[in-house]
Amino acid sequence: MAVDATTLPMPTSATSSTSSSNSSSSSSSSSTVGGIADNFQTFLTLLTTQLQNQNPLDPLDTNQFTQQLVQFAQVEQQLKSNDQLASLVSIEKSAQSTQALVYVGQNVAVDGSTAHFDGNATWNFNSPSDTNATITITDKTGQTAYSGNFQINSGNASFVWDGKGTDGTQWPVGDYTMTVTAKDNNGNNVSISTEVQGIVDSVDLTASPPLLSIGGKNYTTDQIKRIVRSTTT
Repeated sequence: MAVDATTLPMPTSATSSTSSSNSSSSSSSSSTVGGIADNFQTFLTLLTTQLQNQNPLDPLDTNQFTQQLVQFAQVEQQLKSNDQLASLVSIEKSAQSTQALVYVGQNVAVDGSTAHFDGNATWNFNSPSDTNATITITDKTGQTAYSGNFQINSGNASFVWDGKGTDGTQWPVGDYTMTVTAKDNNGNNVSISTEVQGIVDSVDLTASPPLLSIGGKNYTTDQIKRIVRSTTT
């Protein structure tokens, strides 16, 4: 049984809507801009026609004409603002894609209790105090693959499973879930949060935001809790 209970590096910061919602939002934005542009042209046509056909003996009231010019300027400003916002959104999407590509090939940790086993599976956990813990690993059907008792020190630690069950049987490739039940030295229950750890295999840049593939599961960059330096156990 390969068990690594060494202290991990402290978490590092790393940076949702679905593609359909994003597409819908983009379509709505385009429709809004188009409507404003149509109104802008209509307003301009009406204003110039009004000026061309006004009565020379009874010209347009100065205050009314000024208000129309102000409205004209406001519509023009709104059109330019929409163009600027569209440009900013495009830049943000490009930045998200670039940021996501950095994670490819990296060993990262995300919140969760289910890890993919293929040669080994790694879970991270954080204990607020020194505890006596029972670690149980079950397969997707709920059958217990491994169970053992460990002394866990306070802080960050990792558990690397080599796929061997409690009786020494080698378990197959698949998804496995870890459960940690712990008590402190006074016998009080201690809640321990878990993270799953794995290599980022690929990035789907067609999704918005981009999706990172880790052990066959997809995650967004904001779900990455830490990047872990690979070590030889």
